Amino acid sequence: MNEGLASNLKAEAARLGFVGAGICAPDAIPEAAGRLAAFVEAGRHGQMGWMAERMHWRGDPASLWPEARSVVMLAESYAPDSDPLADLAARDRGLISVYARHRDYHDVLKKKLKALGRWLLAEAGGEIKVFVDTAPVMEKPLAQAAGLGWQGKHTNLLGRGFGNWVFLGALFTTVDLPKDAAEVDHCGSCRACLDICPTDAFPAPYQLDARRCISYLTIEHKGPVDEALRPGLGNRIYGCDDCLAVCPWNKFAAEAREAKYHARDDLTLPALAELAALDDAGFRARFSGSPIKRIGRDRFVRNVCYAIGNSATPALRPAVQALCDDPDPAVADAARWAVARLGG
Repeated sequence: MNEGLASNLKAEAARLGFVGAGICAPDAIPEAAGRLAAFVEAGRHGQMGWMAERMHWRGDPASLWPEARSVVMLAESYAPDSDPLADLAARDRGLISVYARHRDYHDVLKKKLKALGRWLLAEAGGEIKVFVDTAPVMEKPLAQAAGLGWQGKHTNLLGRGFGNWVFLGALFTTVDLPKDAAEVDHCGSCRACLDICPTDAFPAPYQLDARRCISYLTIEHKGPVDEALRPGLGNRIYGCDDCLAVCPWNKFAAEAREAKYHARDDLTLPALAELAALDDAGFRARFSGSPIKRIGRDRFVRNVCYAIGNSATPALRPAVQALCDDPDPAVADAARWAVARLGG
């Protein structure tokens, strides 16, 4: 059943730069709906209301496009060329998650998925739809079902051949392709990702409470962050890579091949004082083409204030003192907290 087509499809995916490609059925993750419901029922999704609103589609990929017969899951590496954990020591500078230090991956990855889709249409006909983290698709469980890797104890996908520094994309098609065997767990007794989390966001292995996760708090969470969690943010101003960076499977990760995934110099440890001074226009200009732009100036500067408060650098006090009366309440609150932390 299209064995040659599947093999050629994976070869074409590799030619386009994907580090992994696998195929599963749209109904390959029947357990996903229950797990998602339990996650939402426990309130662990925080302010991400869209998770609850689109649970039916997210929990059952087959319902997203009933005509689809196969899901091709693709992984693309964005592995850094240095250790992000070393950047935690630069306390007067902001630490941006590796994935956000370059062009918005949605745009780059979608172009590659469409190119692969066009190849499949030319070879086999049928119809396709591509998804890159912008539709209710549970990419990680589908990727495990397609044999790409497994969801580790940090809930992220990792593979024996590429570690966990990967973006995932899905290509749904009406073409009935042979399905790959699902991958199994290879975490063993390791708990490095659980132990390194600064805010204890993992209630148990393979479980995440987004409400305590730094990536959620700095990107998705609106308004002030719980004061008890602020010290754990350190100098992280957009996302967090600790649980990814510490994973021992990353010894197999290849540095990102796509030139557009190489870090912009101005997004690698930018000076906190400089970022605190950004107004809305300056923020939009600075982060044009970056995924950071979507959270807006206020949320971003709020994060910068927390980082300054954690910096133990009194010389940064004037940068936050100027924000204590900011029109945005969360920014003003964060600035006052930072001033108090710095002894002002």
